[in-house]
Amino acid sequence: MSEVYAARRTRLRERCNAGGSAAALVSRPANVRYLAGAAPHGAVLLLGRTGDLLVCSGPPDDRPDRARPDESLPVRSLPGSGGDAAVAATGLAEAQGAESLATEDHHLTVVRHRAMRSVAPRLRLTDLGQAVEQLRVVKDEEEISCLRIGAEIADQALGELLESILVGRTERHLALELERRLVDHGADGPAFATSVGTGPNSGCRGHRPTDRRVEEGDFLSVCLGATYRGYRCEIGRTFVIGTSPADWQIELYDLVFAAQRAGREALVPGAACRDVDRAARQALDSAGYAENLPALSGHGVGLEIDEDPQLAPAAMGKLDACVPVTVEPGVHLPGRGGVRIDDTLVVRPEADGGPELLTITTKELLAL
Repeated sequence: MSEVYAARRTRLRERCNAGGSAAALVSRPANVRYLAGAAPHGAVLLLGRTGDLLVCSGPPDDRPDRARPDESLPVRSLPGSGGDAAVAATGLAEAQGAESLATEDHHLTVVRHRAMRSVAPRLRLTDLGQAVEQLRVVKDEEEISCLRIGAEIADQALGELLESILVGRTERHLALELERRLVDHGADGPAFATSVGTGPNSGCRGHRPTDRRVEEGDFLSVCLGATYRGYRCEIGRTFVIGTSPADWQIELYDLVFAAQRAGREALVPGAACRDVDRAARQALDSAGYAENLPALSGHGVGLEIDEDPQLAPAAMGKLDACVPVTVEPGVHLPGRGGVRIDDTLVVRPEADGGPELLTITTKELLAL
């Protein structure tokens, strides 16, 4: 992988040079990991005039289950503890003769930025902006493979839960069990806090599990994700507890399912992000649920669970091939509950079979 990380750093350096900076300082952890292979706590990556350097506030964690930095990348650990790697790296950049340093201003605090200026007063600090995040949008096949394995783990954990007895168990208990199963099957951990909603809590995006117990006749909505080698996927499903769903539950589920299918089918290279969102929410809008819809129909995933692109009404830009995104329309009716269906897919051209579905747990409305 060393050549992969080196190539990524080269692309970033080219962008910096085009913007007039010979050096860059990357401090956002996900961006550090993308470029260096690992992001020890507090570490920053310096792309300097005389070479690249991973600067750590302490010795890197060498436990076997932790990600290791690119072996070709020099690592410098600050003596003692409590030092700020970003400040130290800024001083190193000035010592190397750099006249300007591009920094991730959207990640740095004002206090930290001031400390960097004070240690290198002759160095001109410029804004790197979202340059690394933009490089991260299109994934290579190794990254997609990690997402695919993470999706398999999430599918497996969810499938096992559905085979167990659910009535009488609390949302919190079910969420904890799902997260344990993710780790048991090889995940680094959950990709985000697992959401389990029952009855009136079902279908609510970002619902935090409570002590409410599963009851007969409930909608049960579950949203979980696995992290595998740093990459995060997402899956959401809704089920009915009991022998058969009520008519209103079938109607609502069918609407959300149709919306989710429309969104998935719109995932083609060159499609405008806002058009994918429009495709996913059109059926729900026309059925009178406009006020009950989330602000977006999906988003990118990768080293973070919520990345660009955003699939939202005002989203800018178009989709490229090899971009993994979620499609997750849902409707929550206050006091009654709702439905959410969420998949992680990879945008692929029609010649390659169209969008690749990573999360394959059935979307049939099961009565559990």
